[in-house]
Amino acid sequence: MTGPVLGPVLGPVVVGFDGSPESLAASAWAAREAQRRGSPLELLQAWPRPHREAADQYRSAERLTSREAELRATVDVPVTSTQVADAPAEALEAAGRNAALLVLGSRGLGAVRGFLVGSVSQEVLRRATCPVVLVRADGTEPDGPVLVGVDLAHPVDEVLAFAFDAAARRSAALRVVHVWSPRVGSEYMAFDAIGGLEDELSAVERTRFTELLDPWRTRHPDVDVTADLVRGSATVALVDAAASARLLVLGRRLRRHLLGTHLGPVAHAAIHHTPCPLALVPHP
Repeated sequence: MTGPVLGPVLGPVVVGFDGSPESLAASAWAAREAQRRGSPLELLQAWPRPHREAADQYRSAERLTSREAELRATVDVPVTSTQVADAPAEALEAAGRNAALLVLGSRGLGAVRGFLVGSVSQEVLRRATCPVVLVRADGTEPDGPVLVGVDLAHPVDEVLAFAFDAAARRSAALRVVHVWSPRVGSEYMAFDAIGGLEDELSAVERTRFTELLDPWRTRHPDVDVTADLVRGSATVALVDAAASARLLVLGRRLRRHLLGTHLGPVAHAAIHHTPCPLALVPHP
């Protein structure tokens, strides 16, 4: 039995480029992803001050044109570049409205084992309406499975679709992780009662997990899927699991609060502490 034929994804892969080592790494990753998807690749460079010194802008444009030529020689999809006079976050958010994917660079892990994620990246990660991938500084995609975190109480088709598609296009295994905790108040129960409760909850969660993934396994029979129930903290479990993943996929709800858009605690921890590329997939 063969898997589904994966065709081009509508819309370009757009990558933010400013000539920095981080943007070079991100553009290399984006080129590989565009090749996998059969999608056009667009390099986007934004100038927040349109009247910046002409010499600086000329040099920046030269770097952009040079990078476009380099990447065009490595892939057989259309490669273009655009320079706009706008703030980077706003320019990327606008580009994301017609993109299949946005790709951003980030400085790598430092002594405190955390990403140094700039304000532009954080704004785009919060506000973009298309999936956004944050690529670490060296631009590599480690060996290992694609990893996706799911919440059985609120399963999201968009997130699972992205994860299964990413695994299929890479001929990679997919590890699906759901992190659960015992009911509030169970810490006050007798030890043997807690054990019985946890066994009961685990069995229920396992059944729901199987029911959630069975249709996706049918749609993607060539993807080797591992489903793991992990007891504990979702932030800790997923950050730890990402150490051996080639891509971490998480969902991000498209909602606005009085104080503006925000990232949930799991996504916030992941953008600062995961060593592999991170994909945030928006959903209603």
